[in-house]
Amino acid sequence: MTITETAATASTRVPTRRTVLMCRPEHFTVSYRINPWMHPEDPTDTSLAVRQWELLHRAYLDLGFDVRLIDPAEGLPDMVYAANGGFVLDGIAYGARFQYPERGPEGPAYLDWFAANGFEVREPVSVNEGEGDFLLVGDRILAGTGFRSDAASHDELRAIYRREVVTLRLVDPSFYHLDTALAVLDPGLSGGDENIAYLPKAFAPESLAWLQRTYPDAILVNDDDAAVLGLNSFSDGYNVVIASRATDFERQLRARGYNPIGVDLSELLLGGGGVKCCTLELRS
Repeated sequence: MTITETAATASTRVPTRRTVLMCRPEHFTVSYRINPWMHPEDPTDTSLAVRQWELLHRAYLDLGFDVRLIDPAEGLPDMVYAANGGFVLDGIAYGARFQYPERGPEGPAYLDWFAANGFEVREPVSVNEGEGDFLLVGDRILAGTGFRSDAASHDELRAIYRREVVTLRLVDPSFYHLDTALAVLDPGLSGGDENIAYLPKAFAPESLAWLQRTYPDAILVNDDDAAVLGLNSFSDGYNVVIASRATDFERQLRARGYNPIGVDLSELLLGGGGVKCCTLELRS
């Protein structure tokens, strides 16, 4: 991309106000191991996790987002990762059904919140972990499988939302949810381009080939930035909230006309989550 093209692209980036759901990490700790990031033998600092989360919460408020909160439940330390609580589109909330029993009660807790807040609720049949594995790009839903969400849940998505659903198979256990390996930068909902960023090695060959064909101008993130969950980011079409340590990703975003905003969620990274994990978009 030339300097002229970059300047032209920058002028077309338009932020869109988002409505998101978050959960304060009052009970965050790492007391079990269900992903490679988690080491229960190592200490965690709940108060630090809360302070870091509050910076993310403040960043969203400063961007003008409508931020809703769900009450944290004692005994559910991973409830802070709100993205896993479901998938919300067209005012319909498709609930989560977690693979691991440690997180199982989160599904009903989030479903109850959706119902109480005016969303049409659809109970899941298949194992799925919500927006952790389901990402909307334009009118297409990219759906991850391989570690957490069952591919059968993709059929449920098709039946509920009547959208194209593309299955992407993940192969690296460190990137066990789609939102750890792929970021939606501009969903194409405001007349802009549909732009994504991703980590090539996280995908099976057939899935990688599809991504390369479909999004030839995507940002490719390096291993170092992926290792701090740099791709676990959230964009409003112009502002992109990312891990502050994902420096090359930040550079590439600026070159494409985005405004990266770095936050430090290093304590929540100990549970295997970052910016996007803490953020569930509510689309009416």
